[in-house]
Amino acid sequence: MQKRISHVDFVNVTDVSTSSILQVGDSYRITPRSRALAVQRQIEFFYGDEGNFDVYPIFQIDIPKPVVTEPIRITRTNENPFIRVNNIKLIGAAASSVVHIGSNSMIDAETRVKHIRQFVGDPYQMRNAQGDQA
Repeated sequence: MQKRISHVDFVNVTDVSTSSILQVGDSYRITPRSRALAVQRQIEFFYGDEGNFDVYPIFQIDIPKPVVTEPIRITRTNENPFIRVNNIKLIGAAASSVVHIGSNSMIDAETRVKHIRQFVGDPYQMRNAQGDQA
């Protein structure tokens, strides 16, 4: 990894959350991870034992790594050792995202989200009974 000097004049960040990274400067390896259960219920009711990632296959499945089948050769010449950024306005970075100004060898980011919607009855039948188009 070729080292460079990162210079940022101004950064305005509103929110960096959920295993995300704002990095100014060099890093070797960045591996943000995030797991989330998003439960939306028509009626608020909590069982007390919720939030077990192990019961949902999405959190157990191995994500396949990319397979490089041919050699890749990269030649890079940085005539200027500086990475210069004047101004960054960032509203948000979330779900294992990376905002990085600098050199890096590897970023391996992952996020997994399971959305669950629980209704008392069938929401499509309830909508049709009210005269709405499905």
